[in-house]
Amino acid sequence: MKLIIVESPAKARTITRFLDDTYTVTSSYGHIRDLPGSAREIPARYKKEKWSRFGVNLDDGYAPIYVVSADSKKQVAELKKLMKSAEEILLATDEDREGEAISWHLLEVLQPKVPVRRISFHEITSEAIKAALDAPREVDMQLVRAQEGRRILDRLYGYSLSPVLWKKVRTKLSAGRVQSVAVRLVVEKEEERQAFHVARYCDIEAALSSDELEFGARLTEIDGVKLAGGKDFDPDTGSLKNADKRVHLTDTGAADLAAAARGHVPWQVTAVTHKESTQRPAPPFTTSTLQQAASGRLKMTPQRVMRIAQRLYEGMGNFREGLITYMRTDSLTLSEKALAETEAMIRDTFGAEYTDGPRRYKTKSKGAQEAHEAIRPTDVNRTPDAIAGRLDSDELAVYRLIWNRAVASQMANAKLDKTAVDITAKVPADSSGAQVLTFRANGSIVRFPGFLKVYGDKGKDTLLPDLTEGLLIGAPAGTASPDVAIDAVTAVPHETQPPARYTEASLIKKLEDEGIGRPSTYAAVIATIQSREYVVKKGGALLPSYIGMAVTNLLREHFNKYVDLKFTARMEEDLDRIAAGDVDWISFLDRFYRGDGQEPGLEQVIAEELDKIEFPRIKVGDDPETGRPIVLRIGRNYTSVHVEGEDDRRATLPVDLLIDELTPEKALALIIQRDKSREPIGVHPETGQNIYALTGPFGPYLQLGEQEGDKKPKRISLGKKTDPTAIDMDYALRLLSLPREIGIDPETGKPVRAGLGRFGPYVERARVFASVQTVDTLSTITLEDALERIRNKNKKTVLKDLGTHPETGEPLAVYKGRYGPYVTDGKVNATIGRDRDPEDVTVADALALLATANERARTKKKTTRKKAVKKKTTKKKTTKKRTAKKKTTSKKATSKKAGTKKVTRKKVTGQAPADQDT
Repeated sequence: MKLIIVESPAKARTITRFLDDTYTVTSSYGHIRDLPGSAREIPARYKKEKWSRFGVNLDDGYAPIYVVSADSKKQVAELKKLMKSAEEILLATDEDREGEAISWHLLEVLQPKVPVRRISFHEITSEAIKAALDAPREVDMQLVRAQEGRRILDRLYGYSLSPVLWKKVRTKLSAGRVQSVAVRLVVEKEEERQAFHVARYCDIEAALSSDELEFGARLTEIDGVKLAGGKDFDPDTGSLKNADKRVHLTDTGAADLAAAARGHVPWQVTAVTHKESTQRPAPPFTTSTLQQAASGRLKMTPQRVMRIAQRLYEGMGNFREGLITYMRTDSLTLSEKALAETEAMIRDTFGAEYTDGPRRYKTKSKGAQEAHEAIRPTDVNRTPDAIAGRLDSDELAVYRLIWNRAVASQMANAKLDKTAVDITAKVPADSSGAQVLTFRANGSIVRFPGFLKVYGDKGKDTLLPDLTEGLLIGAPAGTASPDVAIDAVTAVPHETQPPARYTEASLIKKLEDEGIGRPSTYAAVIATIQSREYVVKKGGALLPSYIGMAVTNLLREHFNKYVDLKFTARMEEDLDRIAAGDVDWISFLDRFYRGDGQEPGLEQVIAEELDKIEFPRIKVGDDPETGRPIVLRIGRNYTSVHVEGEDDRRATLPVDLLIDELTPEKALALIIQRDKSREPIGVHPETGQNIYALTGPFGPYLQLGEQEGDKKPKRISLGKKTDPTAIDMDYALRLLSLPREIGIDPETGKPVRAGLGRFGPYVERARVFASVQTVDTLSTITLEDALERIRNKNKKTVLKDLGTHPETGEPLAVYKGRYGPYVTDGKVNATIGRDRDPEDVTVADALALLATANERARTKKKTTRKKAVKKKTTKKKTTKKRTAKKKTTSKKATSKKAGTKKVTRKKVTGQAPADQDT
């Protein structure tokens, strides 16, 4: 038997379909060993070493200390068991750096006595697997060393700088070689926006018409001098950069000029330019461009699109092979076979004029080496429409995106005809003479769509009438040229806009352009900076959090080199040179950590800077009364604003108040509000306790009485939009009476209550909750209304009734769901996609969607069952260890009574997972 080992069970299942009984395919479930993730995992023989917390022997050439994780031990035992009956082992992990490292770790841990070969492929198809089996090789140790160098570098970086952040900012924070640079980019973009000065300018638009065709023209020049646009203003000052070369129209000046132009007709066509334009298709997807396109077109996060792409690569249960090639790549190359098949498909489907033969793209990405081909469908004839019923909506959307882009990349150029028409008008100037205003009208039509037939923004044609030089515009009726009329001339005001914030897609593009990170890291980095709350997403844009700004300020001031874009890019290039065998990885690590005699290493820099670091502060503005700075300070749990030098003038920031909303005025308002809230709004008539209207990190709330020791007073949330200063005693007493009993349900005999909870006002019976619209409703709602709301809480909205299931007879319908419309037969639910009209869903569509969802659920159950068994086994082992430990403790206690010396153990603290850039 030949044993093939891959990373994932899904990949193993797909490969098994291509092979006979002489092969057994199993999976390692990813990496089986890694550097210790916590102090608990450090082997006992190393725990007393100074370097042990790194999991890297700093005194022995940065030798890594690898441990098999508790989750992997059972799988390693299973692999060793299978290995006993194997005559040969084939390591078939992914073909990139991580995959090569997994193969090497398997080799090191399993220590097989039978021949071991490495096979690699970039698509999971029968042909690709057989080709890989015919061309086995050895494990590429240069690639392994490159991965190992990255892993150790990230550990040295993260585990050296993260403790600095724990001491100086807040515990549980982390620094990372790529993640800290990514956060810096987001922070500095926000600083650019804060420093931005808005400038106001105007232009003039003319609405023209000829017969039934309406078109527009925009003023471009006055007396041959171009009109100022947004890019002509200095973002730091708001002033015009080249005042002698641009005309800056103010609101009044533009309005007067528009009126003058409208009143002085006719205008005249002075130039007509026709130009043929060619638009080329984009190359097929790499990892980063797929993430960017999915973000913009499908509104998917990088992590989500990569999970879906992984499923498409490995193949789902209802497909015999994988649907796309390997999805972690920065190569633009397509195989000769793929080029020929795509060309033939284009000829057959669209016509010979839609292809000019194979297009070959050159990879421009720095250090591109992750894989050997761009992302493409494994079978170009497997069109998205042909398999629509066998994929869920997300899978289909991503597959369609990949298929369209790959096919379009091989299609002919699009050809457009563009026309530019200059129209002049003469208006009186302030002094003698006249000003010449030049308007421009642009037209464009697609003469040949080419690749736009499949991918890209074809857009609408912009039509112009037949305009010729000398033609008069707006001439009065009865003249020689009355064809084109001037319908309106309008001054249009504009304001310059601050630089756009990064989105997930544009941040990935920036990192790639700067040569920072690699395809396999982008999704993880973007997810990490958000999960650790250095960056938050608002309407698709990325904003820095206060923590993110504080960390970036500290790192820039004291460790600027280590978050510098060029330095990080050079490190990335050095890591690629290690992979090529051009750089010694130990010398590289030593230079980074200990220095090279000319520049200090990270170890020395931290030692020199640590005592200089002050608690980070972020300036918000100045107090207009005292002139003192208003600053942000990061606390153990929350963030607060302070007026420096006045300890009593401070306030805690609401957790949902983001940096773009925090102005000096807002900060002062919070401080004033806190001062006012110290005074009670009244005294409770029954308890005699003071009632306060306060504002905390989670919004405004009412408090009854003062806090006494650990006993917390009663508190009622007021809702985020409530103004605490507007709360009167009557309203406060009504809220403090909650929850109140409305009555008894006559059917069940259970009490029905009204209350105010974490998610707003509600009515409740026997732990069944239903929301109500407003807090005021709680004091007026009747028993009948409350019961009606509770009964209808889970009532589903039917969007389309499909009748009954042809096999089971169960009702089949499309319902409105929280995450979009879905079809169900009462047992299985399947989403139909947000963009699909429920009225278009047929019974056949529903059955196909349910079959796919059912297959996925079965696969998920198998995986969950395996994990549960694995967890149960681990739990048993842990219990045995605890029992053994108790026995040992008992023996020690007995020994102690007999007069032995007391053994003192040092407490070992855990490490924050600070090295997630790999």
